[in-house]
Amino acid sequence: MNYYTYYKSPHGQMTIQANDTGLLGVWFEIQTTQPQELGAYSDDHAILNQAKIQLEEYFSGRRTQFDLPLAAKGTDFQQSVWQALCKIPYGETWSYQQLADEIGNPNAVRAVGLANGKNPISVIVPCHRVIGKNGKLTGYAGGVETKEKLLQLERSK
Repeated sequence: MNYYTYYKSPHGQMTIQANDTGLLGVWFEIQTTQPQELGAYSDDHAILNQAKIQLEEYFSGRRTQFDLPLAAKGTDFQQSVWQALCKIPYGETWSYQQLADEIGNPNAVRAVGLANGKNPISVIVPCHRVIGKNGKLTGYAGGVETKEKLLQLERSK
């Protein structure tokens, strides 16, 4: 069974979805990758509540690393990219090329970009820390303005 709740972030409302195994997704309102069927609404699910606490700590500058069970669904390739995203240190950015190198597939830059864009767990799996090779901010499902604000938050600590 899947459960969901809402969290009011400084950048708009976020939807958080989990099952009893782990976190399935965290989406900003404007993201189009959120599934239509989220499950049952809950204000009393341990993983959802822990995610809200950790997001609050992150946005207030008291948390630099998340400690939540993850259960996002994706292909093996997507899973490898999402795991690599979690290795990008707080306050730092990597290029798509660095991410491709990290998963041991340096020729898969475009595929890495696509997998990065399909990451269902915003902020917690930090796809916002990936930028273009030229240092430019590239697309972000939560909006480039939000990406810029997340990176500013992390650089200010």
